[in-house]
Amino acid sequence: MKTKITLHFYAKSTKMNAVGKLPIYVRLTVNGQRLEFSSKKFIEKSKWSPEMTKMKGQSEEARSVNSYLEMIRSKVLGAELELLHKNEDITIENFQAILLDKNKANRMLVSIFQDHNNKMKELLGKQYAPGTLQRFEVTLNHLKNFLNWKYKVTDIRIDKIDFAFITDFEFYLRSIKNCANNTAVKYVRNFRKIINICLNNDWIEKNPFSKYEGKVYEVDKEFLTEEEINKIYNKTITNTRLDQVRDIFIFCCFTGLAYIDVQQLRKDHLGIGIDGNKWIFKNRQKTDTRSKIPLLPVAEELIEKYATHPKCNNEDRLLPVLSNQKMNSYLKEIGDICGIQKEITFHMARHTFATSVTLSNGVPIESVSKMLGHKSLRTTQHYAKIVDKRVSDDMAILKQKLLTQDYAKSC
Repeated sequence: MKTKITLHFYAKSTKMNAVGKLPIYVRLTVNGQRLEFSSKKFIEKSKWSPEMTKMKGQSEEARSVNSYLEMIRSKVLGAELELLHKNEDITIENFQAILLDKNKANRMLVSIFQDHNNKMKELLGKQYAPGTLQRFEVTLNHLKNFLNWKYKVTDIRIDKIDFAFITDFEFYLRSIKNCANNTAVKYVRNFRKIINICLNNDWIEKNPFSKYEGKVYEVDKEFLTEEEINKIYNKTITNTRLDQVRDIFIFCCFTGLAYIDVQQLRKDHLGIGIDGNKWIFKNRQKTDTRSKIPLLPVAEELIEKYATHPKCNNEDRLLPVLSNQKMNSYLKEIGDICGIQKEITFHMARHTFATSVTLSNGVPIESVSKMLGHKSLRTTQHYAKIVDKRVSDDMAILKQKLLTQDYAKSC
C-alpha cells in the first residue's frame, strides 16, 4: 500500500503572541495520522497567504521566512528518504523521531566525552590500559577548561563544533597550556575519537575534522649508554626500596618490557624457547601483540633474586613492581646517586634495550621488533636512526683523534 504524505503550513490564530504576531505551524499527515509543531517563525496575520501557504510579497522578510519553510519541506523529504534507506516503516512516529528528536538538544560534548571515559573505565584491563584512560581524562579536562576560557560555558552542543572550534582548541593547548607540538596534536586526536563516535551515531552530519592536518614530529627517544647502564647496575645502594627499583629498571633494560608489562609479569609467562633456554612469552598490554624475549643472564639473575620476595609469592608476580609514579620518582634519585645527567624515566629502559643493548650490539632489527612486540617494523626503525646518529657521533670523535695524531706526527 502506497504511503500518503501531505505537508501543510498555516498561521495559527489561537497562539497569537504579545506583539500580535501568529506562529507559523507545520502540519504533517502520514496515512491520516497528524503531527503538528511550530516552525518557530512568527508573522503578521495580514502578511500570510492561506492559499499559497507562505508569506506574501518579495520583501527580505518574506524571502527569509519562505526559504525557511522550504527548508522544513526538504527536511521532511529527507526524513522520508532516510526511513526508506533504513528500510523502516514510514509512520508518523518515525517521522517525529527524526524531525523532532528531542535528544539532539541533550547531545552535549562534555556529556558524550564523559560517557566515553566511563565506558573505558569499565573496560580497564580488558580492552584498555590505565594510561589510555588517563590520556582521555586529561583531554576532557583540557576541553572543559577551553570551553570556559573561550565561551564561558561548561558544555556545548555537538552540532556547534566546527573546524574553527578545533583550531581554537589546538591554539589554546599550544598557547595557554604551553603544550609542545606532539602533545597538543595527540590531545586533539583524542578529541577526534569523540567526534567520530558522534558521526558514527549520525548525531552530526558534517565532520569538523575533515580539513584538520595536525602532524606529530619524530622525537629522538632518550636512552642510556652502555657505560650509564653499568653505572646503575654496579652502584652499591643500601636503601632497600631504591635497590628494588634499580633492579626492576635494569631488568627492563635487558628485556625491553614496558612498565605495565613487567608489572603484570607472572611465573607462567616464563617458558623454554626454541634454543632450550628460558624465554618470556607475553602479549603486550598496549597492542595485544605477542612478545617473545630470550632471557639474558642479568635478567635471569634478577628473577632469581626476587623468587622468594613476599609480594611476588602472594600476588604471583615475577618482580615486586611499585606504582609507575613511585618508580619514576625513585629513578630520579638513582640517577642523581649514579651521577647521570639525563632525567631517567622507567620507559627509558625500553628505549635502552632497543638501542644500547640490542641494535648497537648487532642484533637484527627484525629480531628487536619481535622482542619489543611492535606491530610494524617502521616503529622499530626509529631506534635504528638513533643508533645511526650515535655511530656518526662516535666517528666524529674518532676523526678528531686521527687529526690530532696526524698533527702530532707532523710536529
